[in-house]
Amino acid sequence: MALQGWRAKIVVYCIKFLVLIYDILSFPIYFLIDKPWNRWKLQKIIWSKLEDDRDPYSCYVRQVHHKKPEENGVKTMDELFRSAVEKFGERECYGVREVLGEEVEETSSGKVFKKMNLGEYKWSRFNEINQRVDDVSKGLLSLGVRSKKPVILLAETRLEWIITAQACFRINVPVVTLYATLGEDGIIHGITETEVTHIITSSEIMPKLKKILHKVPMVSHLVYMEGKKDESLEDIPTSVKVVPFRQMEASGREYLEANFTPPKSDDLAILMYTSGSTGIPKGVMITHKNLITSVKGFNDVLSHPSFQFRERDTYIAYLPAAHVLELATECFLTYLGIRVGFSTPQTLTDFSTAVKKGEKGDLKVLKPTLMVVVPLMLDRIRKSIIQLAGKEGTFTRLMLDFAVSYKKFWSEKGFRTPRLDKKLLKTYKDFMGGELRVIMCGSAPLSPDTQAFIRSCLNVQVLQGYGLTETAACATIMDFDDYSSGRVGAPVSTCKLRLVNWKEGNYFVTDKPNPRGEVVIGGDCLTLGYFKNSVQTQEAFKIEGGDRWFYTGDIGEMMPDGTLKIIDRKKDLVKLQFGEYIALGKVEAELKTYPLIENICVFGNGLHTYLIALIIPNPMHLKSLAKELGKKNVSFEEMCSDEEVAAEAAQRIRDFGKRCGLVGSELPRKIKLCVEDWNPESGLVTAAFKLRRKNIENHYRSVIDSLYAESRQNGPSSI
Repeated sequence: MALQGWRAKIVVYCIKFLVLIYDILSFPIYFLIDKPWNRWKLQKIIWSKLEDDRDPYSCYVRQVHHKKPEENGVKTMDELFRSAVEKFGERECYGVREVLGEEVEETSSGKVFKKMNLGEYKWSRFNEINQRVDDVSKGLLSLGVRSKKPVILLAETRLEWIITAQACFRINVPVVTLYATLGEDGIIHGITETEVTHIITSSEIMPKLKKILHKVPMVSHLVYMEGKKDESLEDIPTSVKVVPFRQMEASGREYLEANFTPPKSDDLAILMYTSGSTGIPKGVMITHKNLITSVKGFNDVLSHPSFQFRERDTYIAYLPAAHVLELATECFLTYLGIRVGFSTPQTLTDFSTAVKKGEKGDLKVLKPTLMVVVPLMLDRIRKSIIQLAGKEGTFTRLMLDFAVSYKKFWSEKGFRTPRLDKKLLKTYKDFMGGELRVIMCGSAPLSPDTQAFIRSCLNVQVLQGYGLTETAACATIMDFDDYSSGRVGAPVSTCKLRLVNWKEGNYFVTDKPNPRGEVVIGGDCLTLGYFKNSVQTQEAFKIEGGDRWFYTGDIGEMMPDGTLKIIDRKKDLVKLQFGEYIALGKVEAELKTYPLIENICVFGNGLHTYLIALIIPNPMHLKSLAKELGKKNVSFEEMCSDEEVAAEAAQRIRDFGKRCGLVGSELPRKIKLCVEDWNPESGLVTAAFKLRRKNIENHYRSVIDSLYAESRQNGPSSI
């Protein structure tokens, strides 16, 4: 094997030498063809500036506009959707993949997975969807739903979810969104606090609701979206009327007494419960104006003259629709006439848990051109591509490394690499469907290394954005002409953004070379605050200088070109025993790009001088590491508990951290390899896969204590 590895390296070195000769000889030709000076000009663009150059505390104002926000009279979400129907009536709107059947498959470890037999995507046109929205809105009214009285929408991302939301927008019914992965306590909290009487859910979530309905006696109606199997109605209180979704929709076609109050701009559209990463979920009150402001801001940035949205552009919707990023994206793209195909994380790729071996995942079948991801998803895609190349052997793996670094080098200089894209990197682009043009990333900071890798390997533009539920997903977004990495772009034109000092973290607006401080957002994207929580609303939303501002808790650095970089978060900052401040989020973002790590949560406190880390390891890479140590034919659980394996993994992770630029105090001294996966169902991560740090700390309290106790017994160790 070692000899084969050396042979592969020699061959790759020879290829690199030949490519170098080719580059030298062909450079003049490509210089004239690619015109790299056009790219050089983009590096000089100033995306935003201070409103008052003399006042570093003033707002940053966007300088580049591709299409100013339209004043087309659209003020509500229903008007936005109707305008799309009017423009694109017979165009394909929403697509759902056929489920032909289901099978149960048991692995050698005893785990049972539900596998689906999937067909093609079936599409509904804008006019057809508009009629269904009308029928569902009347069906809701026939069940006693009334304008301005909220209903709960508790279901996974699917066609009926967005149709129901649009129906509620139409009749001015606030939609209370709860994550489908919320635990029983979170669901009870949402129902009790909002005092809803009507819940729209899915057959998959019905078993969870059956367990809690007796604790929420105010619920009188339960509408469920049907699945492949008929749902048992046993154990549901007799006081609750249960109605299948199709029956409600059909009754709407016959309902004539459709009395409702049309929505206005300032009316409540969404009562969106946060994912609860820091405690009990809070309900954020989002108005129609807030969402319309976000759509207008996105349209300004993404209406780039060199990037025209096409009629056959397709967006794949798989993130939770109860997440403001997914909801705002779907509404925005529908407004532009972009068709949306629905998927799930369990059927997304060929290797997803619900896809039968040999069958195609949704990406391969749908072939999307647009996709929204969270950073953890991109990290996993990167590792999957590296793993895919590794299976082909050392030569293929080395050629991937060379191809990505080669493309990154020339792209940054303003040159294209068409032969490389078509010959060497096409396999990896096909892994994502083969047609991707743009990936938009939000929800958390994305590692610059991952952004650069995905951009080069898949030959796509990766646009980072920044926004919060409290700002209706709106704040900043990268432009198509912004090729930087590790930044979240400039403020959108419909938002106000400024930085304020955070003395405790030693971040100041007057810092050199770049201003740093807490990111504060203003403008019409600002929501009304937290539902029935005036104390936290007043803490986060403040009136200053006659304007209303939201204090995000995120620490940003404004770069010289007017783009924002998120560098820290107040709640993620810990102070170690010797006074060093450590940004846990920064450490995690860097280390989780290491192939051995699937997910990581770092801890530290003022009682100790070092960090520790809980790690979900990648099974294949962990097996390879164990094999190097002479440990063959051992189970995943045995590898995770093996002290020698853990020690070697810790050393390699520290070495990787040093290469990423982390300093000694930022490198975890002790690690624990965890067997169980962290998923939303476990309550250890949110539906958007953000760490629920407190939940993880509580869950692994004994492990954390033992790691610190072990270090005390062994004495201080150098890193």
